[in-house]
Amino acid sequence: MTTTFPDVTISTDRLVLRPFEEEDVTALTEMMNDENVTAWTSVPHPYTQADAHGWATRQSHAERTEGRGLVLAVTEFLTHRLVGVVHLRNTNWRTRSTEVGYVTAPWARGEGYASESVLAVAQWLFREQGFERLELRTAADNTASQQVAQKIGCISEGVLRNAWIVRTQTADGSWTDTRTDLIVWSLVPEDLDDAEGYGDYGDGYDAYTADTACGQRADATGHPVGADWK
Repeated sequence: MTTTFPDVTISTDRLVLRPFEEEDVTALTEMMNDENVTAWTSVPHPYTQADAHGWATRQSHAERTEGRGLVLAVTEFLTHRLVGVVHLRNTNWRTRSTEVGYVTAPWARGEGYASESVLAVAQWLFREQGFERLELRTAADNTASQQVAQKIGCISEGVLRNAWIVRTQTADGSWTDTRTDLIVWSLVPEDLDDAEGYGDYGDGYDAYTADTACGQRADATGHPVGADWK
């Protein structure tokens, strides 16, 4: 039984999803220091060049080679600019199910890139990899991430109460931890019939919201709950 994803590049009309490269380090550092990424994920803050370098050159690739999942840098087709991340994690090879997280760079929000990239990955998973379930988890107040789930045809399955920690910025500019619920969403192969085409998907700060341990420095997108890395 296959227990690793292939080393793949996925293309859409506007985007190329590919493995991370060392050249992505500067843009990744800037993206992960955005205040909305800080708020909704448990990535290190501040997120350093060393964090980004370790993720782009080692940890993201180990996700695939060690069978845990798949990390793809989302880039614009025309400019090659890094605009986001899609991360498959918590992969169960027996049940053919996995969880997705995503982050969109602040300079690329409002273009529908999160919806487009996650849907493209879902189509690849179901049609070419034989997967049967894709799961998302979004913080209760992260409406932008919830809109992405809805736009690609996900079904809301329920709430994990008090299951996640978000960060809130205080008046003095520091960050404090606050517990919140997680909404569980799923996508299965038959749902794709209602999600064809990307249309006018306009997402905001659809930062990652899944399982991540706060303070874990090995993961660019903030894995696990304790999100990318959704």
